[in-house]
Amino acid sequence: MTLNIAVLISGRGSNLQSIIDNVESGYIPNACISVVISDKKDSYGLERAMNHGINAVFIDPAAYEPKEHFENALLDVLAKFSTDVLLLAGFMRILGSNVIKAYSNRIMNIHPALLPSFKGLHAQKQALDYGVKIAGCTVHFVDEGMDSGPIILQKSVPVLDSDTEDSLSERILAQEHIIFPEAVKLFAEGRLDVKGRRVHIL
Repeated sequence: MTLNIAVLISGRGSNLQSIIDNVESGYIPNACISVVISDKKDSYGLERAMNHGINAVFIDPAAYEPKEHFENALLDVLAKFSTDVLLLAGFMRILGSNVIKAYSNRIMNIHPALLPSFKGLHAQKQALDYGVKIAGCTVHFVDEGMDSGPIILQKSVPVLDSDTEDSLSERILAQEHIIFPEAVKLFAEGRLDVKGRRVHIL
């Protein structure tokens, strides 16, 4: 049976591209990206999707107020494409409880920090400002908190004395492109077992 993946984006979609590449190469087995959804009309990620023959959908948050109406529209699109797993790849909105409950332990997010440290926006700058020696990225299941769901995979990146926010972000992003597809592969193979806060890799 084919795993139907939906990807939510807000920007350029570099993590989306890594997922596309790894699905097309067969690294993520028995899977297809059924739809890419953006809350920004000019997201380059939508163009990436269309370049690969993937359905690209823009849902305008301004047309769906209050927030629950946006999420109902999102759920309608996810249902239309028989979504099995939902990936947040630079999606800059917090999902509400209706979506979380509908896809419990089937929503993955990539975050550019070693959670639970440095949640939220500008995590790389937070890490630099704090003076940590090791930064990194995390793939986790999404719950109703802010970057607080069970952790699937993490990858560390050394922080250099010469690092700027941009240089650190670039090195972390290179690791995001490795561990996000790996986490999706494990999901596709049925090898992720969630027990409370712990994700066991079978």
